[in-house]
Amino acid sequence: MLWETITARAVVNYANIAVGVGPQYADKTVDAAEKAAERGFAKVTLVSSRPLKTALDVVVSDKPDEALIQLLKDGKVDGLVRGSLGANSTLRSLRRIMGLQKILRVSLLKAPSGRFFFFAPVGVDEGWTVADKAELGEAGATLIKKFGIEPRVGVLSGGRMEDRGRSPLVDKTMDDAEAVAAALRAKGIDAKHASILFEDAINEYEYILAPDGVCGNLMFRALCLVGCGEGYGAPLVGTDIVYVDTSRAGSGYEHAICLAGAMASKK
Repeated sequence: MLWETITARAVVNYANIAVGVGPQYADKTVDAAEKAAERGFAKVTLVSSRPLKTALDVVVSDKPDEALIQLLKDGKVDGLVRGSLGANSTLRSLRRIMGLQKILRVSLLKAPSGRFFFFAPVGVDEGWTVADKAELGEAGATLIKKFGIEPRVGVLSGGRMEDRGRSPLVDKTMDDAEAVAAALRAKGIDAKHASILFEDAINEYEYILAPDGVCGNLMFRALCLVGCGEGYGAPLVGTDIVYVDTSRAGSGYEHAICLAGAMASKK
């Protein structure tokens, strides 16, 4: 239901989406962009450091990460997908050009069972305090509600409930998870401490919060790059800027373009 809703909205919006193309995964990125355009998810513009063999519009720049963000800044496109450009340089350009103080991302994942759920934090530098996770939880829930879903939020920790007392570090993750869930409930969001049982949380919650950014990044890689899960892109939350982050090692550029198109409003 969730992905069908996103796909239908992208087709209706038919927004202008710019996608970054890095040299290492250029062919894969162009192929996904062409498929997204063929399916009517968006009008796609590619941004690259070199010319590309494609019928899609291409912007060539010696600084493609900056050129990608500038297209949105100048109002020439409705949203962005990082594609296969480097994460650090593109996020730095996003912060500087769009004047952002903080980057918050929530990833849309597909479990091997076929169930979709949102997941955060996915950046290694995100979600390290109770306040950060609560902010990420609220911002992610706001995004999910835009797709017509009232999310249940599961906050993971480092142990089962009966593991309390085995390790001070585990106890702290459990205390933090309880505090995050309480903070979200105070905002009117259905949230619960889900312990370490990620395998159960996938089937129960629409939105799952990992204990911290490193755990979240490792979990994403284990599920989507080693296991049989899929990453559909990680949209920026807490702002009106339509930007969907992607993993260069993943295969979800077509999905990320669809997601960006569903979030954007065509000018």
